[in-house]
Amino acid sequence: MLINSPNWTLVDGFVLLGLTEEPSLQKILFILFLILYTMNLIGNASIMLIVILEQTLHTPMYFFLSNLSFFDICFSSVTVPKMLQNLLTQQKMISLTACLAQMHFFHFLGSSEVFLLTAMSYDRYVAICKPLHYCGIMSMRICLLFALGSWLTGFFHSLMHTLFTAQLPFCGPNKVNHFFCDIKPLLKLACTDTKLNAHLLVLVTGSLVMISFLLTFLSYIFISFALLRIRSSTGRLRAFSTCASHLTVVILLYGTAIFTYVRPITEETLQTDRIAAIFFTVLTPMLNPFIYTLRNQDVQNATKRLFRCSE
Repeated sequence: MLINSPNWTLVDGFVLLGLTEEPSLQKILFILFLILYTMNLIGNASIMLIVILEQTLHTPMYFFLSNLSFFDICFSSVTVPKMLQNLLTQQKMISLTACLAQMHFFHFLGSSEVFLLTAMSYDRYVAICKPLHYCGIMSMRICLLFALGSWLTGFFHSLMHTLFTAQLPFCGPNKVNHFFCDIKPLLKLACTDTKLNAHLLVLVTGSLVMISFLLTFLSYIFISFALLRIRSSTGRLRAFSTCASHLTVVILLYGTAIFTYVRPITEETLQTDRIAAIFFTVLTPMLNPFIYTLRNQDVQNATKRLFRCSE
C-alpha cells in the first residue's frame, strides 16, 4: 500500500552511507581496499591470460576457472570503484538510474558466479567419480552450455529483482544504509508496501542459492567416497588438493550469500550485511587466484613456461 502524504516528493538519487563516517578511518579503508582491488585485478587477469595462452590448460576445469576469474573482476568492479570514490569524498550521491544499474549487475554477476561454481563442482565430480567417461561427458559443447546457462540464469534472476524494485516509489529519506545499492536497504527506503519484493528476495534468491549449494554439497559427498577408494596416496592427495581449492571458494561465497539473503530485512541485519558484503565483493574475488594457484602445480608450471618463452 502506498504511503499517502501531501508533503513527500519522489527522490531521483540516493546517498550511500558507506562503511564509516570517520574521516581518518575512511583513508585507511581506502588504501586497504585499493590494494585488495588491485590484487584482484592483477591476479584474476593473470589467470585468464595464462589459461588463454597455455595450450595444456585448455581443459574444462581451467575453462571454468578462467570464467570465474572474469566474473570476479566484473563483480568487484560493480561496487568497489564507487566505494573507493565515496571514501575520498563527502558527496556520496548516486542517481536512481545508476543505483538500479549497480543493483542489477551486482545480482546478475553474483548469481551467475553461484551457478558457475555449481557447474565446477559437477566437473570435479565427473573427473573423479567417472574418469573414463570424463572427456565424453565434459565436452567443450557441454562446458559452453554450462557457462551460457550460468550467464542467462543470473541475468534473468537479476532482471526480475530490478524490474520489481524499479516500480517502487522512493520519497525520502534517501540514505542507503550500505556502501552500494543492494535490494534490502533499498526496500527499507520505499514509501509503499514491499512485502512482495522481500518475499521474492528470500524465496527466489534464497532458493537458488540453497539449491546450488545442495547440488555442490551432493557432488562433494560423492567425491569424498571416491577419494576414499583411491589406493594411491599421491593420486588421492592430488585430487583432494584440487577439490579443496574449489570447496574453499564455495564455502566463502555461499556462506556469506546465505547469511545475507535468507534472513528477513531489519535494521540489525542491514548492519551485519555490510560486513558480510565485504567478503563476497572484495575478499573472495581477491583470494580466488591465490586459492587456485598457490598449490596448483599445473598453473605454476604453465606460468614458468610462459616466462621462459618471453625471455
